[in-house]
Amino acid sequence: MAGGGGAEARTSLTAFVLGGSVAAVPLLLSPPPPALLSGPGIQGRVALALHVAGINAALLLGWGRAPGGMYQIAIRACFLGFAFGCGLLLSFGQSSWRHFGWYMCSLSVFHYSEYLVTAINNPRSLSLDSFLLNHSFEYNVAAFSSWVEFTVEKFIFPEMKQITWLSSAGLLMVVFGDCLRKSAMLTAGSNFNHIVQNEKSESHTLVTRGVYGWFRHPSYVGWFYWSIGTQILLCNPICMVGYTLVSWRFFRERIEEEEMTLIHFFGEEYLAYKRRVPTGLPFISGVKVEL
Repeated sequence: MAGGGGAEARTSLTAFVLGGSVAAVPLLLSPPPPALLSGPGIQGRVALALHVAGINAALLLGWGRAPGGMYQIAIRACFLGFAFGCGLLLSFGQSSWRHFGWYMCSLSVFHYSEYLVTAINNPRSLSLDSFLLNHSFEYNVAAFSSWVEFTVEKFIFPEMKQITWLSSAGLLMVVFGDCLRKSAMLTAGSNFNHIVQNEKSESHTLVTRGVYGWFRHPSYVGWFYWSIGTQILLCNPICMVGYTLVSWRFFRERIEEEEMTLIHFFGEEYLAYKRRVPTGLPFISGVKVEL
């Protein structure tokens, strides 16, 4: 990415807000519909179509010829903002999809904030991949599976998706997990990278303060509980079990791989830290070192 991250952060934030402005469409209608996405009527559909067309025009005018891939940044951030705005409409409407609206807001904020925090914190590692929208094929399959489960179960057992106290508990897990992960990213600063590093840079230091004093891998702990929380929020029993097992296995392997590198980088300093602070994930102790 060109620049030091400031321009990218401003572009993404502007585009995210632009996309999220879809939540204001009902306020422009008279009288505003109770649930624009669930039953907008002709007036609502026309207003929504015009708003989307206006957003696309604004993106082209604002960043269509901007250098440094700014248009690609704006497109992705605007898409996430649009998803957030649609989630708000579902959340505050009278639709039976209200809890799915909570999920849409949570998912879009998670992915957008990954990019924004990286742009502010470690612009040298910033790329379009920092949105984590193309994290992996498996990640996309898992997300799609959760949408399918929610939809199928909603039509077969509609009352199952209206357990507000359970969805609220899931939302709290999501907020906790995302806040913990972003705190870890901000605390680590330029030491944080979405890709496990095989070579130690001159500026790479071992971070043990803040949330790293609680857990050795707070960003993974946050992501682990965030992912499980999304399925509790959706009241998806099958995906909740699947997400728990698959995420646990992924982070166990990821932590072992990363700790081999950290021991190579920092030697006894990391081993002492490892003995003192837990990983934070259940039944995962990290790489075993024979002395």
